[in-house]
Amino acid sequence: MKVSKLLVALFAGALSLAAYAQQPIVIKFSHVVAADTPKGKAAEMFAKKAGELTKGKVKVEVYANSTLYKDKEEMEALQLGAVQMLAPSLAKFGPLGVKEFEVFDLPFIFSDYDALRKVTNGPVGKQLLAKLEPKGIRGLAYWDNGFKSFSANSPIRTPADLKGKKMRIQSSKVLEEQMRSVGSIPQVMAFSEVYQALQTGVVDGTENPISNLYTQKMHEVQKHLTLTDHGYLGYAVIVNKKFWDGLPADVRGQLDEAMVQATRYANQIAKVENDNSLEAVKKSGKTTVYAPTKEERLAFKKAMLPVHQKMEGRVGKEVIQAVYKDTGFKPDSL
Repeated sequence: MKVSKLLVALFAGALSLAAYAQQPIVIKFSHVVAADTPKGKAAEMFAKKAGELTKGKVKVEVYANSTLYKDKEEMEALQLGAVQMLAPSLAKFGPLGVKEFEVFDLPFIFSDYDALRKVTNGPVGKQLLAKLEPKGIRGLAYWDNGFKSFSANSPIRTPADLKGKKMRIQSSKVLEEQMRSVGSIPQVMAFSEVYQALQTGVVDGTENPISNLYTQKMHEVQKHLTLTDHGYLGYAVIVNKKFWDGLPADVRGQLDEAMVQATRYANQIAKVENDNSLEAVKKSGKTTVYAPTKEERLAFKKAMLPVHQKMEGRVGKEVIQAVYKDTGFKPDSL
């Protein structure tokens, strides 16, 4: 009788262990924007593909709109392993000590998506991601959001129209210098706090891709939007390195493929989402949208170009020159 009970107990224990072994690997994927933005949709696509390609071995839980961590907290949470995956804006790596990423913040350094892709898909992009490894972070991919435009409660036609305005920016010394180059007062602020700050007048304006402006309803508290396309906002999808390296090799390979597919999707929909958001902003009737002339845009470009040289000591002259080479950017041609 005792032997039978022992066998039953051992059998029950074996079943419990088997059930435990079949539990999926959970990846918590946190981000700070809305679920219906390009990044939000791409994160959901990755979650879907990860589940499919691993045949349920991996479950990706996506936490949008800062529901898990605020943007000031999420990087530390990743390094500590409290969350496994993030897709922070590229400006977030400057405060982390990898200042070379702030090359993406330089105004007008990318003329279009083709020029941008030569960097993100090329040697420079790979070298930058590799610099995250000593921080306990593995870089997996670059995702687009789009090119940024200025908004405020008064018209913006020339650089002088931004003078004296308190403009919200991400934490980036390059963006601080960019705003000072046109006489603005840069205000570093968490993304989740921007709507209320605009609504209450704590800040006068901001810079955003249109999909961010629209999905966060900033157009409801900003009377004017000028389509300057002066800077790029993108993300690096990153993962806790210890967690990633500890995954079975086959699972890691399947997740790599899921990320390839999600990245292709992310960068295809980014422009479409921004175009659709722009139409929605126009239809709302709450914001006057202005497309600057070629000459007006050139005036912004000339006003901001000195930022490139001023930031060489921080970003690295070699990195800036490497981007110039890849994109064909010629500052002396202006």
